[in-house]
Amino acid sequence: MVLILLISNAVQNAMVGNNTSLLGGLVAAAVLFALNYALKKLMFKNKKLRDFISQRPEILIHNGKFNFDKLSKLDITNEELEEAMREHGIEKYKDVKLAILEVDGNISIISGDEHLKQTQFKRKRKHKSLGDLN
Repeated sequence: MVLILLISNAVQNAMVGNNTSLLGGLVAAAVLFALNYALKKLMFKNKKLRDFISQRPEILIHNGKFNFDKLSKLDITNEELEEAMREHGIEKYKDVKLAILEVDGNISIISGDEHLKQTQFKRKRKHKSLGDLN
């Protein structure tokens, strides 16, 4: 996503800036693609770089027990976890085998019942609206 935003900015500058040629925009986009490709290759080959740049999923609940350190570090409230559990049809914390905050912001929950139902809940951020200004 960041790559697309960078490319759009580079091409836009080539179209409305001093250099309005198509070649300038294509060169800027090609350089960004090449840098992205090189970074992906480096991350694939170098575990330390991959660990430094990439995030990891965080375990929030394991076998019905909370990881309070992670919950407070990630600013996830009890209400958000309960909402995610309701989305997955789970009533009690002890029924959760595993709850993970994924890298993309989803909360994945695996229930502890024999059917092993797995679902996902997208964590929503509260945004201010113009109505909040009054």
